[in-house]
Amino acid sequence: MQSSVFPEKFWVTKGYRSLEIVYSDNKILCREPECAGTPEEILHHLQNIVDFGKHVMKQFFGENYVHHGEIIQLPLDFVRQLCLKIQPERPESRCDKDMDTLSGYAMCLPNLTRLQTYRFVEHRPILCIEIKPKCGFIPFSSHVSQEIKHKVCRYCMHQHLKVANGKWKRPSKYCPLDLFSGNKQRMHFALKSLLQEAQNNLKIFKNGELIYGCKDDQDCVSDWNELACHLKPFFFPSNGLVSGPHCTRTIVKELIHVITMTLLSSTDACRAGDMKTVPVSQGRSYCEASAFNKELVRNGKHKLESSGLPRGCLLYKTLQAQMLDTLDIEGLYPLYSRVEQYLEEFPEERSTLQIDGPYNEAFYEKLLDLSTEDDGTVAFALTKVQQYRIAMTAKDCSIMIALSPCLQDECSEQRPVVLTSKSRFTFSVSVLDLDLKPYESIPHQYKLDGKIVNYYLKNVQAKDDPVMSNLFKENEDCTLVLHKV
Repeated sequence: MQSSVFPEKFWVTKGYRSLEIVYSDNKILCREPECAGTPEEILHHLQNIVDFGKHVMKQFFGENYVHHGEIIQLPLDFVRQLCLKIQPERPESRCDKDMDTLSGYAMCLPNLTRLQTYRFVEHRPILCIEIKPKCGFIPFSSHVSQEIKHKVCRYCMHQHLKVANGKWKRPSKYCPLDLFSGNKQRMHFALKSLLQEAQNNLKIFKNGELIYGCKDDQDCVSDWNELACHLKPFFFPSNGLVSGPHCTRTIVKELIHVITMTLLSSTDACRAGDMKTVPVSQGRSYCEASAFNKELVRNGKHKLESSGLPRGCLLYKTLQAQMLDTLDIEGLYPLYSRVEQYLEEFPEERSTLQIDGPYNEAFYEKLLDLSTEDDGTVAFALTKVQQYRIAMTAKDCSIMIALSPCLQDECSEQRPVVLTSKSRFTFSVSVLDLDLKPYESIPHQYKLDGKIVNYYLKNVQAKDDPVMSNLFKENEDCTLVLHKV
């Protein structure tokens, strides 16, 4: 940890993530700490976040793509002034969360809307796309109790419950399995669906400012024509395309192509790259609820192509981390209960089990035990619980793709470049939102899983299946009458 005196020249902007506190020179993003407690507890909490990124997630994703940040200590007077300054700018959904003004500890992270590796383009306009891809596989666990979970992915089922609860106005046609398929046609469809209904799964920034996507749960900027105006200088810098639907579609198509190519690009090596996880082919490679799949069925085609992801790309690494969830929450919950029962009898063992850290090399090494035979021990249960927490973290991470136009003579083999019909871009890819999912959230995940599946069976699948529809109707109309005897 380092003690920092904030430079006199700084400014606060809305845009990337929540709020940016931008240094005059090195452009560092300082995230809002949202943990209560004593200064010592806050420092411990932040140190756990840094250590987890450094010693665990970096091993899964690679050195260049995980930015674990650092802890700094700010003058308390400055922190109090900052809180007053930014409060009017905070999103409504975050205004009920108090910022820590007592400890002075904060986390500093790089601004991932900027290129992370090449300073020669920093003076040029930067385009950044943030994607939250979600879970890219269908559960293959034998512990799954409802067959629908082997056919329809969690994201597609959850969409209907979210719309019913008022979180979103309409379900998205995006299906994560299409994005993770490695098939360019399916990936293009997935990305187009995200652009049509971004929700909180896609955002686009220009020079750090949000130009497309949801600022808050319902406050979305989703005008394709306006987006095309922002993007045209990037993709057609000297082209005389006229405005209108054709121009907009062309520009969006170019954007989708660039995103696809960067997602499939090879990245640096990581220690978990050759980890013997469950092969993707063991589970179903497509989701029956996918709009892409339904369109194929309507056209008389019943086979979805899944090209597979290049082993070096970030999507592949993300999927491998997600697939540490080998048991599904239904198979995991009894093991969680086993650990809980042990902790009730021996509460002093919680620190020994490393449930709350430290997240060090020893913690990472235990994650590599992929044995599936339950020997009835707490050690086996704990390993599966920790692997599940890693998987849930990977299922909820975000991928940041930063692009900057470059001239042909500036491009070399050392710098990754993606080409379009009229432009070329240097790019960097990063992954964020890698805070370890809380151990205490597992019961909530178990209950939520049941709600999602039951709602889908009752309100979506039943409408397409007359037998199921009548069954639910009979159950709803059934009345139990008690008579005296």
